[in-house]
Amino acid sequence: MSTPVVRPAPAVRWTYAFVDRPAHLFERACAFWTAVTDTGLSGLRGDEGEFVTLVPRDGADACVKVQGVMAGDGGAHLDLAVEDVPAFAAEASRLGAGTAAAHEGWSVLRSPGGLSFCAVPWEREAKRPPVVADSRLDQVCLDLAPSVFDTEVAFWSALLPDWSSRPGSRSEFHVVEQPAGLPIRILLQRLDEERAGGADRASAHLDLACGTEVDAVRARHERLGALLVAREPHWTVMRDPAGGLYCLTGRDPETGGLPRTAS
Repeated sequence: MSTPVVRPAPAVRWTYAFVDRPAHLFERACAFWTAVTDTGLSGLRGDEGEFVTLVPRDGADACVKVQGVMAGDGGAHLDLAVEDVPAFAAEASRLGAGTAAAHEGWSVLRSPGGLSFCAVPWEREAKRPPVVADSRLDQVCLDLAPSVFDTEVAFWSALLPDWSSRPGSRSEFHVVEQPAGLPIRILLQRLDEERAGGADRASAHLDLACGTEVDAVRARHERLGALLVAREPHWTVMRDPAGGLYCLTGRDPETGGLPRTAS
């Protein structure tokens, strides 16, 4: 009996970070995140006009989008742009993902830990947006209950074999770093404890790399309507005007890495 040939998923050619916020706060989220990233808005898309792309002003390719969600408080998710969406979705399924919704040309998938992400067609995006006001939105952090952390690390490492998968600077972190040229990387964070009732074992938030200018970026974001939630030694937690949490980190906005470290 011959052994089935297992083919790797098509390479991810571009990455998008999605800002997911309640639909009734969609305009507020768009106003804040366009100001933060120095972008303009594309036309609205979706049956309810719930999707919009943040378009860089310098001719670079977009890598951030906003979605108005009808239920829940929102959060963040990844869009992975590939040349062959069905093949990528099939490989994700083989590795333990589920299909939440299949649309014409793109798919909403769910990781083994329950985190939604999308496989979308690559549209020849290639030019990464620049650093803006000492910061760059460059990371989606997956917040994972201890019971799903190892499974999620294994899943993302296998799904993205040409990315650099390695332990982070702290024991609760694992980095899945994108190849050079892609705009968004992944950080997996193991939470301290399980969430009540086992619900919401996986969620996500956005991280901005600010280097040594975290305080200056924080002050700018506060002027734009964000609120300070907490200061930690290596990151600052903020709440945007649409209620979503995100973090300002001391990572280098050019490289994504911590100062004088590899992660």
